[in-house]
Formats: sequence, C-alpha cells, structure tokens
Amino acid sequence: MPEAVAGLAPRVAVEIEIQVQFYDLDPLEIVWHGNYARFFEQARCALLDKIDYNYARMRDSGYMWPVVDLHVRFVRPAAFGQILVIRAELVEWENRLLIAYVVTDKGSKERLTKGQTVQVAVDMATREMCFVSPRILFEKLGLTPL
Repeated sequence: MPEAVAGLAPRVAVEIEIQVQFYDLDPLEIVWHGNYARFFEQARCALLDKIDYNYARMRDSGYMWPVVDLHVRFVRPAAFGQILVIRAELVEWENRLLIAYVVTDKGSKERLTKGQTVQVAVDMATREMCFVSPRILFEKLGLTPL
C-alpha cells in the first residue's frame, strides 16, 4: 500500500524488466514502435497490482478504465536481446489515471523512451464517464476523496 501523508500525493511506482525478443523487432532490427504500448501495459498492470486495483478488481468495483490517451517519445532505439527496465509511476488520480513511463537500458541506465497514458473511469452500469475518480481508487491509494 502506498504511503500518503496528510493530503500529500502517494508515491506509487514500479519497475519491471523485459528482454527484447526477436518478435519485438521491425525490419530495421530495432523494437517496433507499436510494442512500446505493450511494454507500458505490462508495467501498468504491475502498478495496478501494487495498489490492489488491477483490471479484475476495477471490473468487480463496477468501473472500467479505458486508455483514452497515449504519448510516446522515442529517444534511442532498443535492440534484440537488450534488457529494458520499464518504470511506471502514478502521477494523477483525482479525475483520471495519468501514468508516466520511462524505459531505460538495464546495463547502461541510458534512457531510451518515455511516455504516458491517461485512463478515465467509466461506470459499467450506465456507460457514462466519471468526471471524478471513484471512491474505491482513493481507498486503494490510502486517501480520502475530496
């Protein structure tokens, strides 16, 4: 459970490792740009597991959280066999989930890619978007909703 101190934002972050596989590559023999969305998803799932609010728990709480925005900034390419560290950090949660990502080379610590995703809560019963994150998210973060 993340720690929150008197109204301060909780610091929730995880790091996962991925070894670049042959099927991750494009004809230039570097990681195909579309695979970064998958790498981000793997890190995001680890982050959501950390706060005990993964996709199954979201569904069980009556909300779905679709990704509505994805940004990726490519700095340097990743290649076959390279071990990548993908860090995901929860940046915003009051009205949306904004998760920031940084992809680095495990050996050199060089930053290769950064990005972010935005997810919004949608009430599964009404299919309406929530303009404030549901209480359950605040509870999982150890916070009291405003």
